[in-house]
Amino acid sequence: MLHIPIDRDHSLPVYKQIYEWIKNEILQGTLAAETKLPSKRTLATSLNVSQNSVLSAYSQLIAEGYLYTKERSGYFVETIHPIRPLNVEKKLDPKLSETRPKSYRYSFSHMGVDASLFPFHDWHQSEQKAMSEDKALLSDINHPQGIYKLREIVANKIRHTRGVICEPEQIVIGASMQWLLQLFLMVIAESEPFAIEEPGYHRLSSLLKTMGTPVYHVPVDERGIEVEKLRKTPANIAIVTPSHQMPTGSIMPVSRRTELLHWCYETENRYVIEDDYDSEFKYEGDIIPSLQSLDVNEKVIYIDSFSKSLLPDLRMSYMALPLGLIDIFKEKGLHFMQTTSVLTQLTLARFLKSGDYDKHIKRMSKYYKELREKLIAAIQQHFGSRVQVEGEKAGLHFLLHLDIEEPIEAIIERAEKMDLELYSIQRFMQKASGSIPATLIIGFAKLKPEEIDEAVEALCRCCFPKGHGLR
Repeated sequence: MLHIPIDRDHSLPVYKQIYEWIKNEILQGTLAAETKLPSKRTLATSLNVSQNSVLSAYSQLIAEGYLYTKERSGYFVETIHPIRPLNVEKKLDPKLSETRPKSYRYSFSHMGVDASLFPFHDWHQSEQKAMSEDKALLSDINHPQGIYKLREIVANKIRHTRGVICEPEQIVIGASMQWLLQLFLMVIAESEPFAIEEPGYHRLSSLLKTMGTPVYHVPVDERGIEVEKLRKTPANIAIVTPSHQMPTGSIMPVSRRTELLHWCYETENRYVIEDDYDSEFKYEGDIIPSLQSLDVNEKVIYIDSFSKSLLPDLRMSYMALPLGLIDIFKEKGLHFMQTTSVLTQLTLARFLKSGDYDKHIKRMSKYYKELREKLIAAIQQHFGSRVQVEGEKAGLHFLLHLDIEEPIEAIIERAEKMDLELYSIQRFMQKASGSIPATLIIGFAKLKPEEIDEAVEALCRCCFPKGHGLR
């Protein structure tokens, strides 16, 4: 007979107590394989519980594979190979332990935006309409390239705002630019050597190398990627940020753009991926059309994201493929599942079509322009001639070149102690690039207008701890 202790005051139901006890006995080997268990009636009587409690426990044990039944014979223990722990003590490496993101007093981060400025009410209205009026689409399997309605609106948007020439069939929606690049690599450009800007996205370099892709780092100057140096590499695909180079902020002039396209046209298997980073916000002069708008031979893959213009956590990016690559993508790429939700796509489609997106961009452009001007004025006041600002004509960050003797790493360490979120150009450079310039990346999207003066004063003390002010 099974002597199962039943605690009637316990929060665990009686059948669960029976189930847990028998399961543990089986796992420990106390109840051996092929052992016959008492009938429901017998066990219920010995434990003074209902037969239903015993039946529920036995049924769950059968469902999980601990017991089996023989017709007219009863319940028996299944053959289960015991699982014994290895004599190795395993502990989580402290380096792998996760902590909550630190909240800084002042953030000069180039990543993220001020979520408090997002038009949540307008977005919610678009979402409500999508849920009430697009129910049929919500129940469909998401198209690998994204819902057609959104692709149609995006194609129309970038045609009018960026001069991008494409049809909805050329648009691919994805949860991030990183995923879209991964998809492009897996489907179209497998094993092709890539060229990326130096300085440039360090995560992009890591992603390509992780996937076994040869990567060549090509220097940028004040006009963007140096095409002559690009020619000296075996790269067939170049990833560039011509509208607002990350991180230098330089804008590639038309002469350099045409030079880059000529490099691309020299051989059949060369392409340029245009990352239209920060293209929504330009503060001086007219917005320069995309590189793709100059491409007459279908050699530019245009890629962009809504992470800066809306919110990063919306996870919404897109790319426009050249016509010559659509057949290849439809042959191989349609096996991949869409990575963004249908509801988010439908909401964005309505948000764009309603004009709310354009109103938001217009409002934010004015806000960021004023914020940038106030920030630069405060830097000039506190730093004087000891710094030089570069790349401030567009986007949500610029460079701050410092006239200092100590290494830039010392300033970053000091900033952490002073509760300032601050990054240097070092994070965008390869470790083997030589000496690190004394250059900071100054993002301003997370700063409030009323805190700029104090934030810049703190930044000045961080950069020049032995005394600051004009010199």
